[in-house]
Amino acid sequence: MSEKTIPILPCRTVQPVLDFYTALGFQVTFQQRSPNPYVVVERGGIELQFFGVKQYEPAESFSTCYVLTDDVDGLYEAFRAGLKAAYGRIPTRGLPRIGPLKDMSYGVRQFLMTDPGGNCIRIGQQIREDLHHQPVPEETFAKALHHASLLTDSKEAPESAAKIIDRVLGLEDEKPTRVQLLQLLVLRADVAGRLGDEETVASALAQAAGIHLAAEERDLAQDALMRLQDLLTIVRP
Repeated sequence: MSEKTIPILPCRTVQPVLDFYTALGFQVTFQQRSPNPYVVVERGGIELQFFGVKQYEPAESFSTCYVLTDDVDGLYEAFRAGLKAAYGRIPTRGLPRIGPLKDMSYGVRQFLMTDPGGNCIRIGQQIREDLHHQPVPEETFAKALHHASLLTDSKEAPESAAKIIDRVLGLEDEKPTRVQLLQLLVLRADVAGRLGDEETVASALAQAAGIHLAAEERDLAQDALMRLQDLLTIVRP
């Protein structure tokens, strides 16, 4: 037997959802306007279905699904390009938005994307056989990045993430590497944006943009550098 799972996700109205996914390169393969709004979009092996609910509140949504791919970097680049073309910038906060691409401690490389309906689409690629969480790093700044990242994306606790980052950046007896400093500042700006703290967004981005990395450091920091460029469009439209 061959089975296939298709997510059916809610939204308030279908047109903003359709506009979002067509910007990402999806094709509308079915659309029903009555008696109930219902649409289907497809891109390669990804199929998503949506239904409209007038009383639905996208900002309070918990709807989510996971998309597995063998080219998460390629999809991320394609989606960023599509969103920039459609919206004039890459949306990093509010609805819709796309999060950073990062390697997770449980063996996948992934990014989170939230559509206008408030549905969070997690898109990832397995990069390690063992999908259990790896031990928490013992080094001060690696540990801080680990916990702050989980609090930001998995637990949606940006206030707690901000406290962790601010604490380690304020240490006087230990200093992060330049790559770690860049990663911490970019994450701090991301978190500040979610909290509506525009002053910290601008400050953290300015500090991050001023860090000069060697070629080998840029390779290690490529995900943070990509996110930095996306976030800079907020303060430099």
